[in-house]
Amino acid sequence: MDRFEDLSGEFDAAIIGGGIVGAGVARDAALRGLRVALFEKNDFGSGTTSGSTRLIHGGLRYLEMFDFGLVRMDLRERETLLRIAPHLVKPLEFLVPFYSRSLFYRAKLRAGMLLYDALSYDKTLPNHHFLNAADTLAEEPDLLPGGLQGSAVYHDAQVRSPERLCLENIIEAREFGAVTLNYAEVTGAVSNGGRIQGVTVRDTLNGAETEVRAKVVVNASGPWFDRVAARVEVHPEQRVRTTKGIHIACEPVSRRAAVLSSKIDGRLFFVIPLLGFSWIGTTDTDFSGDPSTAHATPEDVEYLMQSASEFFPALRSKNIFWSNAGVRALVKEKGRESSVSRAHHVVDADGLISVIGGKITGYRAIAEEVTNLVCKKLGVTKPCQTADLPLPGARDTAPDLNTADDTLYYLRSLYGDRMRDALQLAGTDARLLQRLAPQYPDIVAQVIFAVREEQCLTLADFMRRRSLLAFTPDQGMKAVPAIAPWMATELGWPPAETATQRDAYQSWVEETQAFRKTFPLTKMN
Repeated sequence: MDRFEDLSGEFDAAIIGGGIVGAGVARDAALRGLRVALFEKNDFGSGTTSGSTRLIHGGLRYLEMFDFGLVRMDLRERETLLRIAPHLVKPLEFLVPFYSRSLFYRAKLRAGMLLYDALSYDKTLPNHHFLNAADTLAEEPDLLPGGLQGSAVYHDAQVRSPERLCLENIIEAREFGAVTLNYAEVTGAVSNGGRIQGVTVRDTLNGAETEVRAKVVVNASGPWFDRVAARVEVHPEQRVRTTKGIHIACEPVSRRAAVLSSKIDGRLFFVIPLLGFSWIGTTDTDFSGDPSTAHATPEDVEYLMQSASEFFPALRSKNIFWSNAGVRALVKEKGRESSVSRAHHVVDADGLISVIGGKITGYRAIAEEVTNLVCKKLGVTKPCQTADLPLPGARDTAPDLNTADDTLYYLRSLYGDRMRDALQLAGTDARLLQRLAPQYPDIVAQVIFAVREEQCLTLADFMRRRSLLAFTPDQGMKAVPAIAPWMATELGWPPAETATQRDAYQSWVEETQAFRKTFPLTKMN
């Protein structure tokens, strides 16, 4: 199959990068009637998107940095995502405990909470409130009691699978005519007189190459930005500062999300309920290597364990199952890593629009800004619709499921109303309703659906970004023997390729547990 067969002629926009921002631009531009092509050198959402803290939030700490515009934008976008993707984005309650703090600190915290509420004046979530020490411990009995004065409680939101949020943008972009290709690396630019008029692309799966003409090119490659810019810009310059953030998945120690400050260096971090784990993170350290090689070191894990166990002492006796790592792309500026603004920056020069920085929460607004600029250059006046149109899994307003079947609940949480499309496959073959392994709610139909409808091309794509299997205690390893043969049949893999796929996923699992010598599992649930 020639994956480049739909790339003839000239596109209005060619987008480099299939993370959440690039996917958002593709959706917005396609909805406005533009002819769009998007190229991602790995899989959609496999970079910074998958390495995020999985929060949809305004960023309480950015108030201290006086980034009021950023906080307001993200609080507005939080409400938008709760409305257009309710199957993926859910409200989450946060607790901010305070210990032996001065009257001034407590007054500042109250002022910050009031300001956070004021900046989210159009929210549907509850306002903040405060708890005394006794009530705080009643809510979170594993919190350290010594010196606890009380806590503030406020609400933001969580996205359990930002990878699928990214994918739904890709799906809708394709519905409106966009050509979106994963495993397609942009290797250079097509230029005329110093002005970019397209890109050259290589299929990383089979080595095929092609040239794609486009009126406008958008570089939304995140932490790979400077590497891509060196290939496509006439006079590239370093614009991005990349920092690594890691998370660890532990046996649960808290009932709700906790916002804490490390006693090691004062950095803010989170302990968050996620898929039955306590999700602890993140770190923020400068990173200069290839973002695809980022992983958690024993030192990274020790930092989070030491920081979190100061507040949840029971954590030291809990298992750490695996880690997650990602690299942020920040606007290049000096200073401590965590003090660098998370605001984005858009640059327009010589036929190339560059997107630098930004948070996952604000991806839709960033995409709107970029698409507005593309449309202005092309003389297109159709307005943005992405804040009002539900994503594909949220188009139907069917009532919640009234069933005890955990598989159906799980499928609804993954696909929303597209669950029906996945289940329709099983109507043709009863084997497709079988679970991939007894430990998980996933069924065979999901594998077939992922390959046929969601551009799933590797075993890792399915495990990590089409399902939640990679986020189980054993990272889905017991399901691999069932999944690999079905994918091999669908994609025509010979036995050697099937073995390669299994080995590649096993290697990734081992990488996420690279800290294991320092923190061995004491038991396996």
